[in-house]
Amino acid sequence: MKYLVIALLWTAYCTLHSYLISIRFTKLMERLLKQYFAFYRLFYILISIVLLIPLLNYSSTLNDTVIFTYPPALSVARHVIMAASLLLFFWAFFFDYDSLSFFGIRQILNFGKTKSEEKPVTLKRRGLLGIMRHPMYLALIVYLWSQTLSITEVVINSVLTMYIIIGTKLEERKLILEFGDVYIKYKQEVPMLIPFTIRKAK
Repeated sequence: MKYLVIALLWTAYCTLHSYLISIRFTKLMERLLKQYFAFYRLFYILISIVLLIPLLNYSSTLNDTVIFTYPPALSVARHVIMAASLLLFFWAFFFDYDSLSFFGIRQILNFGKTKSEEKPVTLKRRGLLGIMRHPMYLALIVYLWSQTLSITEVVINSVLTMYIIIGTKLEERKLILEFGDVYIKYKQEVPMLIPFTIRKAK
């Protein structure tokens, strides 16, 4: 029963997290908040953290049995994979993505400016983004599954993995609306998560 509860709680969190940044909801907030919509991204980040903390605390209190541990021979490889996934995540975050926009800081810095005064957003295809479209999401999935696992962690990781994949698909709908044919072409040329899985036409 407790595994069903934890699965439902994490599913509810992921659903709310996705809805608050969905096209329909953000368009509604943009209409209601008008120029103050520049602060919405920061609010979204803060509310996500506030809701995540009690969920993490509750999940950590569940007494559970570890069902999978890496044998000593593979333990070193596991730590290498974990370190590589963290390096991939932070490299992509700081060098391939706009970290200021992620936290809503750039939007606040542009508060009060007209659209013509803001710097145009361009599609980045260099670095890791030339190999895969979502390196941070791949890093998260690899990191989740390279842990020593209990039943609770398997349930949570399964929910989060499905959420990452579904969320990536939904995010790409917004990117297509933002960049149009440029992003569609990018999708055809660069794989979503697994590098080098798209054969380029000769």
